[in-house]
Amino acid sequence: MRLARLGPSGAERPVVLDADGVARDLSGLTPDIDGAFLAADGIGRVRAALDAGTLPVLADPPARTGAPVARPGKVVCIGLNYRAHAAESGAQPPAEPVVFMKAPDTVVGPDDDVRIPRNSVKTDYEVELAVVIGRQARYLDGPEDAAACIAGYAVSNDVSEREFQLERGGQWDKGKSCETFNPLGPWLVPADELTVPGLRLRSWVNGEPRQDEVAGDMIFDVPHVIWYLSQFMVLYPGDVVNTGTPAGVAMGLPGQPYLRSGDVVELEIDGLGRQRQRVV
Repeated sequence: MRLARLGPSGAERPVVLDADGVARDLSGLTPDIDGAFLAADGIGRVRAALDAGTLPVLADPPARTGAPVARPGKVVCIGLNYRAHAAESGAQPPAEPVVFMKAPDTVVGPDDDVRIPRNSVKTDYEVELAVVIGRQARYLDGPEDAAACIAGYAVSNDVSEREFQLERGGQWDKGKSCETFNPLGPWLVPADELTVPGLRLRSWVNGEPRQDEVAGDMIFDVPHVIWYLSQFMVLYPGDVVNTGTPAGVAMGLPGQPYLRSGDVVELEIDGLGRQRQRVV
């Protein structure tokens, strides 16, 4: 089952893509796919409606795909969570998860343009597995409790401006929170329909392969990350957690240019779909 939001920015319609890829309208069940929908067993209700055959086909689906979750309360990110990426960044593998935040309004559709910020010379791409929270996570007793708090997964591009991030004051958020810096989607796939460790993450720039690794290579796996974060903040339904990027970003490729206007970035994770952004 794949949950999506189709339509112009700010006016997306919630849909579910059935086994044949047909978009079925969820407007009769929910005004949107958001934290309130997830907290109220929205995924279970969609499954029941699919099984009952009561969801109408969406006639003339809009061409644009929005982010599969509307208005996340926060976007929490894990840095340096793959050993090879830590090495290419000149860092040692961390002993605990490296945590930073992105502004929630960075979240855009998976195929929306990515805007290079004013005065930027080091805009970079990062394919990541995004976790969407479905139930409040607060002081979980252990990683084994994390699964009950996860609604599903999506593809995320943790776009980063490396000079802003690393050379302009010693903290990361301003290199991560520029507008359009978190394309998300195209779909939200329920957690119980995927086996995370085997998921393959890949990216390309102008058709050239850049990143290729499996989620099982994470230093801190998804259950550990969600448990760990719950010790420091409350995760609410609809929140998004980016779990780190594999090696192969521009920062780690000597002589490889950072993103420039006109470039095309593509990202893909097994079972979660593909993104394609034009850089402007």
